[in-house]
Amino acid sequence: MMIDFLKSVIANSPNRLISYAEYIDAALYHPDLGYYMKNKQKIGSQGDFITTSNISDVYGRIIAKWFAGICEKIGLEPAFCEIGAGNGRFAHAFLQDWEDSIKIPLKYIIVESSPYHLKLQNELLKSHYSIVQVSTLNDLEPFEGMVFSNELFDALPVHVIEKENGQLFEKMVGIKNNSLYEDKVSLTNPSILSFLEETGLELKEKQRLEVPLLMKEMVRDISRVLTKGIVVTADYGYTKEDWNHPSRIKGSLRGYYQHQMIHDVLEHPGEMDITTHIHFDWLIQKGEQEGLNFYSKLRQDEFLLKAGILKELENHYDPNPFSEVSKRNRAIRSLIMPAGISTFFHLLIQQKGIKDGHLFEA
Repeated sequence: MMIDFLKSVIANSPNRLISYAEYIDAALYHPDLGYYMKNKQKIGSQGDFITTSNISDVYGRIIAKWFAGICEKIGLEPAFCEIGAGNGRFAHAFLQDWEDSIKIPLKYIIVESSPYHLKLQNELLKSHYSIVQVSTLNDLEPFEGMVFSNELFDALPVHVIEKENGQLFEKMVGIKNNSLYEDKVSLTNPSILSFLEETGLELKEKQRLEVPLLMKEMVRDISRVLTKGIVVTADYGYTKEDWNHPSRIKGSLRGYYQHQMIHDVLEHPGEMDITTHIHFDWLIQKGEQEGLNFYSKLRQDEFLLKAGILKELENHYDPNPFSEVSKRNRAIRSLIMPAGISTFFHLLIQQKGIKDGHLFEA
């Protein structure tokens, strides 16, 4: 059981405490007991959360057309790498549109560490499409093309800090009588202190903040494998100004269990999703340092409009609300309507080795 594993790890750690990053890493990514690794449905109505690509195939199809246009416009090699492909629905929609509309050779790479999701992807894709699957970015040879991720960075383990009585502490996790609890130690981690210095974030009294140290490693790995091309990161997060808003004083760390938000992520270890809002400014900053130049950050609905989603709307009216045309049109509207799911997400676009690349139609 996960609780037995955590008990052993904590018992063998200094002060019998582990960081939130260590806890989240175990709860989500332990090879056998971690949430993402288990043979259990996580996405959709029978899971714990939903993603944009599971609402409609429109999302994958739009990005396929947009990427094809970029390849033609700037002479980019048609190689597409998706990190964390989940149940494979985005890849299926992308590949289906590529086969139907674009019809040029494509290399589609999936980076996936979850055996359960690899199984789902194989069931959905392998019989019809040619894909390459690897466990980590380190398994890839450098290539030219696009790297895409949807809700990847928000699931990386994070440290948690808080300011109390003018002093900074790192929040830690302990265990007593098989129950996890939160403790604290003085903040001495030099990497966290460097993060605060680089971001310029100054915590207010009683403010909590998540520190995504692994983001830096992920950005470095992406830049290493991409020799030339585009990086598109779809996720929810905040800028420095957003983090300083009074409403963010409790941070953003939370869990999702059977579509219910759980504020205490120490509940249901290994049984629920754990997520945080990402630091967009630091992601941009780390990208620039690794040769990934900032191009734009757009709200998801803004991106979809610029990428041509309105062209996907059928021109004729179908009175049957259950027809495929009507369902598709409703899905498109749900992705661009005010207060819809897209308003919670941003797409960060970075480019490498491309000069004056115009990635959208004028």
